[in-house]
Amino acid sequence: MKQYLDLLKKIMDEGTDRPDRTGVGSRAIFGQTMRFNMQDGFPAVTTKKLAFETMKAELLWFLSGSSDNKKLNEMGCHIWDGNANADYWKPKARFEGDLGRVYGVQWRDWKSAYSSVPIDQISNAIEQLKKNPGDRRIIVTAWNPGELDQMALPPCHMFFHFFCVNKKLSLLMYQRSCDTFLGVPFNIASYSLLLHMVAQVTGLEPHEFVHVLGDTHIYLNHFDQVKEQLAREPYPLPKIWLNPEIKNIFDFKMEDIKLVDYKYHPTIKAPMAV
Repeated sequence: MKQYLDLLKKIMDEGTDRPDRTGVGSRAIFGQTMRFNMQDGFPAVTTKKLAFETMKAELLWFLSGSSDNKKLNEMGCHIWDGNANADYWKPKARFEGDLGRVYGVQWRDWKSAYSSVPIDQISNAIEQLKKNPGDRRIIVTAWNPGELDQMALPPCHMFFHFFCVNKKLSLLMYQRSCDTFLGVPFNIASYSLLLHMVAQVTGLEPHEFVHVLGDTHIYLNHFDQVKEQLAREPYPLPKIWLNPEIKNIFDFKMEDIKLVDYKYHPTIKAPMAV
């Protein structure tokens, strides 16, 4: 995870402080890239504890196509509670806990202007990887300009693109807004896990996760935590275990995914800007 720690240091050393939507303020740079080879281990941050179970629950919730925060809560994940209860959103919610047309809904239920049949982007991507893995159009997008006002939070990680050569599968994700201390380690792990899951159900080998970051920032009230993290020495990366019996991506459950040999420094707590 040296790439990630180097990115934190670069923002602290070279970033520009500015006000932002949250009112907290942040130090930011623009346009960064990190690459993680799955052969090096699973890219879970080790200089603090990754909330792996929370990340896993959110990814499975995305893949289910749900907008219901209560279902996410039932899986032990509460990271969307602030958005679900935000004053700007609650008048728009269709039911208690509704988050609107967020990530998973766009992934699984994109509405076409030309057909009443919704587009299941995840199923389509997996089908293409099985039939024509060299296709350059295997892309899933959550950024839907026509429905941004129907989302409790417009997508930060906007779209992802698969690339396959010699049966090795890579995934590139573009993230428009990157909370580098709190959110980015979570995003790295989430899309690396998705890469492993898709590779397993398509019979491919997980190769590389490429993370492209747009507005890459550290909130001003995270500076002390970042300095503490940068003072720590990373441990070797862990491994990921997936239940080999699972051949359909929508069949994965919490118990089918485990992080193995994960050694980490203690948690560093910081407030999340909503």
